[in-house]
Amino acid sequence: MKMKGYYYILLLSHIFNIGQTDPMVNIFAINTWPFTRATDAAFNVLQDTGSAIDAVVAGCTECERDQCDGTVGWGGSPDEDGHTTLDALVMEGSHQDTGAVIQLKSIREASQVARAVLQHTEHSVLVGQNATNFAKLFGFQSQPMASNTSVSRWESWKQNKCQPNYWKDMVDSKKRCGPYKPQPNAELNSGHHVSHVSRHSHDTIGMLALDAKGRMAVGLSTNGLTFKIPGRSSDSALPGCGGYVDNEVGGAVATGDGDIMMRFSPAFLTVELMRGGSNPEKAAQTSVRRIAKKYPLFSGAVVAASKDGVYGAACHNIVVFKYSIRDTAGPRTRLVTIPCSNSTHVLHF
Repeated sequence: MKMKGYYYILLLSHIFNIGQTDPMVNIFAINTWPFTRATDAAFNVLQDTGSAIDAVVAGCTECERDQCDGTVGWGGSPDEDGHTTLDALVMEGSHQDTGAVIQLKSIREASQVARAVLQHTEHSVLVGQNATNFAKLFGFQSQPMASNTSVSRWESWKQNKCQPNYWKDMVDSKKRCGPYKPQPNAELNSGHHVSHVSRHSHDTIGMLALDAKGRMAVGLSTNGLTFKIPGRSSDSALPGCGGYVDNEVGGAVATGDGDIMMRFSPAFLTVELMRGGSNPEKAAQTSVRRIAKKYPLFSGAVVAASKDGVYGAACHNIVVFKYSIRDTAGPRTRLVTIPCSNSTHVLHF
C-alpha cells in the first residue's frame, strides 16, 4: 500500500508539475541597460534552478556592488546634503507580493533588504532610518555610503551655488544655495518641467526574470537623482511605477526621469496593455507615448517581457538605448539596441 501511495503521489506530481521545472520554459534574465555582469548573475541563478525572485535580487545586488554607472549602489548620486541613500524593489508574479525600501541609509545591500521586507513582513515598503533599523535586525551592517567621487561632485555643486537644483517658485533658488523661502503669490504652474536628467545623474537597474517553473519577478535598484531634495523617492521603489509583474501575463520595468514617469504608472500600464492583447514592444511604446504626450521633454524607457519569453522595449529622448538579455537561445548575454522617439531635446545616454 505504501508503494501504491508513493506512485500515486508521483503521478500527481507529473500531472500538476508539482515542484518540477518545465523543460519548455525559456528562462531569461533582462535588465534595462548594458549591465551584462548583472544579467549574467541573474541568469546563473536561473540555470541553477533558482527562483525568479532570487535571480533579480542577485542581478541587482551585482550592480549595487559594481556601482553601475555610479547611479546604482553606494558612492553615487549625493543629495543636497551630500548623502547617498538607496531605493530598491522586488515583486513576485503570482500574487504581486512586494518588498521595497526607500531612502535606505548606511546599508549597501538595498535589494537584499527589499527581499527581506517581502519575505518577512506584511508590509510592502519601508522608509528611511526605520528601513535601516529593519535591515540591521537581519544582520546587515552599517557602512559608509559616500565615495571620493560622490564627495567631489557634491563639493563642486556647492561651489556652483547649488545649480542645478529641483526647487520651484522659491526665492533665489536658481541663484544660490538654500535654504529658500517660497515666492509670494506664486501660482501653481502645472506641467512645468525642466529636465536635468542624464544617464549619470539618475538611472536605475530594472530586472525581469522568468524561471524554469514559469514564475516571473522584477527587481529594481537605484541611488536616485543626483542633488535631489532629501526625502525624495524614486519611481523605482514604487510598485507599478518602476516595475510590475504578473505570471499570467508578463512583466515590465522602467528607467529614466522618475519624477515624471511615476505619475503614469508605466510598468503597470504596460502589463495591462499586454493583458489586453498587445505584444511587449507595442505595450511599451503606448506607455512611453502617453508620458511624452504630456511631457515631451521627459527621457526614459520601458522594457517588457511576456510569460512566453517575448520581449520588447520603447524609449524617448535617448539617442541610443541598449538593454541586455540572456536566455537559452545563446551562450552569453547579448545587447539589444532600439531607436527612440524624441523631441527637439535629446539626452545622450
